Amino acid sequence: MKKSISTFLKQPIKDSINRSANPSVTRASTILFNSMQELVQHEKRIKANKKISYYSYGRYGSSTTIELENILKELEKAYHVFLTGTGFGGVALAIMSLCRPGDEILVSDNVYGPTKEISEELVNEFNINAKFYDPDNFNDLQNKITKKTKMILVENPGSNTFEFQDLSKIVRLAKKKNILTFLDNTWGTPLYLKPLKLGFDLSFTSATKYFSGHSDAMGGSLAVNKKVFKKVMFFYKLSGYRMSADEAYLIIRGLRTLDVRLKKHYENTLVVINFLKKQKKIKEILYPYKPSSKSYKLWKKYYSGANGLFSIVVKSKKKSSVVKFVNSLELFGIGYSWGGFESLALLQDLRDDTKYTKTRRYLRFGKDEHIVRLHIGLEDPNDLVQDLKKSLRHIK
Repeated sequence: MKKSISTFLKQPIKDSINRSANPSVTRASTILFNSMQELVQHEKRIKANKKISYYSYGRYGSSTTIELENILKELEKAYHVFLTGTGFGGVALAIMSLCRPGDEILVSDNVYGPTKEISEELVNEFNINAKFYDPDNFNDLQNKITKKTKMILVENPGSNTFEFQDLSKIVRLAKKKNILTFLDNTWGTPLYLKPLKLGFDLSFTSATKYFSGHSDAMGGSLAVNKKVFKKVMFFYKLSGYRMSADEAYLIIRGLRTLDVRLKKHYENTLVVINFLKKQKKIKEILYPYKPSSKSYKLWKKYYSGANGLFSIVVKSKKKSSVVKFVNSLELFGIGYSWGGFESLALLQDLRDDTKYTKTRRYLRFGKDEHIVRLHIGLEDPNDLVQDLKKSLRHIK
């Protein structure tokens, strides 16, 4: 019998001292030991990645973050999981832990804006060269590999434009060339896709999004295999990329309902898409909602579910009318993040060079085609449809 996420989480989350169903929130910097011998032995256990209930110093985490690490290790089927204070911290941790001067990294052109920013600008100052490949062209990826290629960074599906890539094909190529692989799995979450089981070396999820689910906590989760564990742990301990106990507690709370929430997001999304697909002003829906959808086969091949995030392509010579469409929505907030209970809408200009929407090198959309990203929340989907119907009138 397949366990629900609540059943899966019930056993590891328990505070035996306070008899609470939830773990305690432990805020600590200094950890006390009974003897020097105990301290030395505990450090050895941490270095060997053996099971522990507390760290030796607050910079590495607390008993609350260890609870979350253990939950995600099981969910990801990972050797270890590192927790960071923000989602993007997990991306930076992976790159800075494993890439060195003279290395090259291959980055999917459709990655999250700050991921592109660190790849284009920051690592270049450390003499690490980033190349961007077309997510719709495997040969482009293959042809850009050199002897210096250290890592391939993939986001699946891609930010805003939702290209799905053939993940196993990328892994096979990378292993043949002895290249590390990193997957941003924030959209699918390890509930629907387990990258490490596919052969990826690193699996990242922004815990700010669906893990939390309430738009009130920030964090990142970087799951790793044994091959890269020591190097990531080395930089993790030195850098202080650490999640607070309070954030870990909130994310554990959110994880309890992950499967229930994602199912509802998906159901609501299908209702909304069923309306949108009939609208002449919308040229394309970037979501694998039917077999003829772009990338449907690749989604079906790797994922066991979907959620509430997708984009629509609006055809209009007047960008101002698309802006008015977004601004006039009453039940959709306007904001960068997503994955919470609320519905969101955001016009994405992939030709402008901004922090969260970096210029795309490979873009199959025309000048008068505008991408609006939607996140369908937990509201009544019929209310959302009426809101969209009313606001679509503004598009010229």
